Amino acid sequence: MKPQPPPAETNPDFFSNQVSQARRFYLNLKPSPKAGLAVVCGGREQCAADYAISRRTFPYYSVEYVAEGHGQLKLNGAEHLLQPGSVFAYGPGIAHDIATDPRYTLSKYFIDFSGIESVKLLTASGLKPGMVTSVSPPGEIVPLFDELIRNGRRGTPGAAAICARLLEGLLLKVAEARAPLPGQETLAFATYQHCREHLQRNFLRLRSVAQVAEECHLDDTYLCRLFQRYDHESPYRLLVRLKMNQAAERLQLPGAMVKQVAEEAGFANQFHFSRVFKSVFGIPPRAMIRLR
Repeated sequence: MKPQPPPAETNPDFFSNQVSQARRFYLNLKPSPKAGLAVVCGGREQCAADYAISRRTFPYYSVEYVAEGHGQLKLNGAEHLLQPGSVFAYGPGIAHDIATDPRYTLSKYFIDFSGIESVKLLTASGLKPGMVTSVSPPGEIVPLFDELIRNGRRGTPGAAAICARLLEGLLLKVAEARAPLPGQETLAFATYQHCREHLQRNFLRLRSVAQVAEECHLDDTYLCRLFQRYDHESPYRLLVRLKMNQAAERLQLPGAMVKQVAEEAGFANQFHFSRVFKSVFGIPPRAMIRLR
């Protein structure tokens, strides 16, 4: 028999009633203590103007993400402003107080989960219980939350396993999209974002990291330091990856020639292009042509 969401009157007592709208799902509210990672419940809540919760502890680990509105968060005694893009985590033994700004009420996602892998996964994402971070651009992780809710509400036999894997993907995405909190390193991060966007828009004509730095009015050493601080790959690796992804798509088109695609990607030497292509995909360009 397919598990069904409990009726509204049997909502867990840790859910706030100070919401104007809610889209929630429920899986196993008493997961096995031996589980590696088990999603318990989750959803999206539109907070009412009087929304305020105060807890000294919580039975599960939880990740919350602000999609819209503003509010205040007190986490383990430290106070934070909440705004679109804010992400925070708490769990057993972590005191937390959350309140909305009544003028711009919070709309936020949450995922509650447990399991022996929970703290390890949260820490790896840069979101250890009791921490606050931000993702950029705001909305970057919304599709994963929506997919979690969609699968959780379906109540299929595989929903629990699917939601656990989606949660892992969500935490990886948080790690990738992390940004400084407002007021922290904002100028350096804005510079990094500008350089990354410039590289993504112009990768076909760009030939080197030095050229990227020059066009962004930076020293190339500083550009590399920015990527080291805020990204998971160097500007050179990003440039190569974008060029090779475009080249792979071009090689799939009828009549495409390796020499022509190499020139489009900015490689004057076809053999150099082939070596780089193989280092990225594990096969030479001509093998990609044969896959058409």
